[in-house]
Parts: sequence; structure tokens; C-alpha cells
Amino acid sequence: MPSRRRHLTPTWAIAALLAILYGPLLVHWVDGWLHKSISIQHEYFSHGLLGLPFAAYLTWGKRPAWGALPNRCHPLGLALVGLGVLMYLTRLPDWMNLSLPVMLVGLCLSLKSVAGLRLQAISLILVALATPNQLPYLIETYILPLQQLIASVAGFLLVQLGVPVTVESIYLYVNGQTVEVAPHCAGLKMMFTSLYVALMLAYWTGAYRSRLHSGLFVAGTVLISVAGNILRNTLLSYFHGMGHTGAFAWLHESWGGDLYSALMLLTIILLLRLIQNRVPPSLDLTVQPAAPSQSV
Repeated sequence: MPSRRRHLTPTWAIAALLAILYGPLLVHWVDGWLHKSISIQHEYFSHGLLGLPFAAYLTWGKRPAWGALPNRCHPLGLALVGLGVLMYLTRLPDWMNLSLPVMLVGLCLSLKSVAGLRLQAISLILVALATPNQLPYLIETYILPLQQLIASVAGFLLVQLGVPVTVESIYLYVNGQTVEVAPHCAGLKMMFTSLYVALMLAYWTGAYRSRLHSGLFVAGTVLISVAGNILRNTLLSYFHGMGHTGAFAWLHESWGGDLYSALMLLTIILLLRLIQNRVPPSLDLTVQPAAPSQSV
């Protein structure tokens, strides 16, 4: 028993130190995601509300496997821990944010070497993909074709409903009102969230073990995200152009947007169930040899 306590003490000390250092930072993220008081770019990572608890749950469940690994220190781990400390001490928001996944990877390598990193790989990936950074800002400049596609299809749908609309690039002119399919409104945030949740579901259900299931699931998730956002922009354009300001505000800024996101995620869950129930894990393309002919 004393040896076990000596073994657990450093682990809990490290966990307590991480909580002291990164607890306020995580509270800041959560508060910003819930109350939308964080920058627009950081809102892209609000899927961390789902992913970070899930990553913690997976890590907690792997405690026996973690304890069974031999204590080995990889030199790269110490370097990453030092880099994480330096990033945290800069006090620059983005560097402090990114120091969290760097620190966690460094600790895994320092405590359990490569084996520990492999064991906690999915949790580390979920944390890294939920860490706010400027990547969405860099990507936004390349999604103009997606914006134009959404505007064109939304305009086409409104025409079918008899609504007077003119489409010019990413702008829809509906009944004298202008609607812009801005990068933030082009579904990029929902695309991030959808793919993030798809990763969680694929791991949780084991679908990632099948390349066919994984490929179909990712492709379907992208299509659902794009189609759902086209529908949302069509409704927003209709509400704004026809003067339904209350409905526009409800879907654009209020809980209507949250309801839309929840329905999208529910559709993704149903898609995965459909793939697992109706599609075999792999396609058997082998050709069976013909039976030998019998001579009479």
C-alpha cells in the first residue's frame, strides 16, 4: 500500500498543478462559448463543450491501462513540457491556449513515453481540436466558392417559392433587402462541429475500424452540414426579405440556431446508425474461383 501511494502522489500532484494553471483558462473558454462573449474565431471551437468532457471521461476510464504501463521518459516529452511552459508564460491568449495540448502531449511522453501517447491519443486529439486558435480565420479566405454555392442554391429555392430574389456572388437581394452569406454564416462553424462530433461518434461506436464506414460517414456528415446550412440561409433570407424580423432574430441569434444545430447533430447520429445497420464493414471484391468441371 505505501508503494502504491508513492506511485499515485506524483500523478495527483501533476493533475492538481494542471488544474491550477489551466482551470481559469478552461472556465474562460466555457463561459465564452455559452454566453458568446468570446471572439468569433473562438466560437468555432464551441464543440469543446461536448468534446472536452468526453476526452476527460475516456482518460479516466483508461486509468488501469495507464498504471500498467512502465514509467519511461521520452526526451521529446521534456522538450514539449518546456515549450508548453514558455507558451503559457507569454500571456498571449492564443499561445496560452495552444500550450494546453502541447503540455499534455509532453506529459504523456515524459511519464509513459510513446506507449502513453498512443494510449491517450484520442483524448489528446479531441483536446487539440477543441483548443481555440486562429485557424478558422485563415481558412475563411478560401471558402468563397462555398459561400457562392450556398447563395446560389438558396436563391434557387426562394425562386421556387415565388419569392423575388436576385443573386450576385455571395449576396441575395430579397424583396429589396440585402442578405450576405458571410464566411461565419457559410456553415464553416457547423462543419467543424459536425466533423468533431462525427469523430467522437466514430470512436465511441468503433466505426473508425472500418474504412468503408468511416469514409461514408465523413462524406455524409459533410453533405448534411452543407445541405443543412443551405436550408438555414434560405430561411434567413426569406425571413429578412419578407420582414419577419422576429423569426430572423430567433433563427440567427437566439435559441433557434441552437435547435438547428441540435437537429443537425441528431441527423448525423441517425446517419451513422444507418451506415452500421445497412452497409457491410468492407466490400468483398475477391473473385471466387470457378468450381472444377466434372467429366462424364
